[in-house]
Amino acid sequence: METACQFLLVSGSLRAGSTNSALLQTAAAVASDGITTVLYSGMDGLPHFNPDDDREGKPVHAAVADLRARIRAADALVVCTPEYAGALPGAFKNLLEWTVGDAGTYGKLVGWINASGPAAPTGAPRSVRTGRSTTR
Repeated sequence: METACQFLLVSGSLRAGSTNSALLQTAAAVASDGITTVLYSGMDGLPHFNPDDDREGKPVHAAVADLRARIRAADALVVCTPEYAGALPGAFKNLLEWTVGDAGTYGKLVGWINASGPAAPTGAPRSVRTGRSTTR
């Protein structure tokens, strides 16, 4: 019996008509047998990251706990995010910052899909590949 693989699909856009989110929805619709997909839709409910709110022994906000649980449950993450002002969108960077205090992403397979046109972004993909923001 084949074991199902779960992909957590994360759009870096909050826009209702986002091409990034549409691309991930399409990926979910055409996923191969044996692959289940979960489209994460809680980014707009995450509180602003504050390291003081992410200390051992202190419970994190429910939205953060949900994000971390979904990441831990996934076998792989697939990210599709736009680029704003030459870098990752602030809301998506906030999501990434909330993953730092939890080991759920350690060793996790991560895929990046770019939904850009001919003028492909450079700052956001570089940030995702290196695990750090290009903003200063």
